[in-house]
Amino acid sequence: MTGELLLVALVEMAPGAVEAGRRYEDAVLDLLDRHGGAVERRLQSTDGTSEVHVIRFRDRAGYESFMVDPDRLALRERAGDAAPTTRVLEVRDR
Repeated sequence: MTGELLLVALVEMAPGAVEAGRRYEDAVLDLLDRHGGAVERRLQSTDGTSEVHVIRFRDRAGYESFMVDPDRLALRERAGDAAPTTRVLEVRDR
């Protein structure tokens, strides 16, 4: 579908805060639907300290609105130092 945005998020849990990081990720990923996004896959490293998320949005505007969602920003602020570090890559199917 034209306009779709496919992303891979590489998520690193903060040292000593794996459970808090998982709770944060669970809450944030629950917000995707309101922005036209969905998790296609959520994988966890064998040591539990990292995750990989494959996320698809209907369009770029949905992703942009997700990034400024006040609920997402509040979750991030509440997580503080326990918030994971995330690198997001825009990808395409080959």
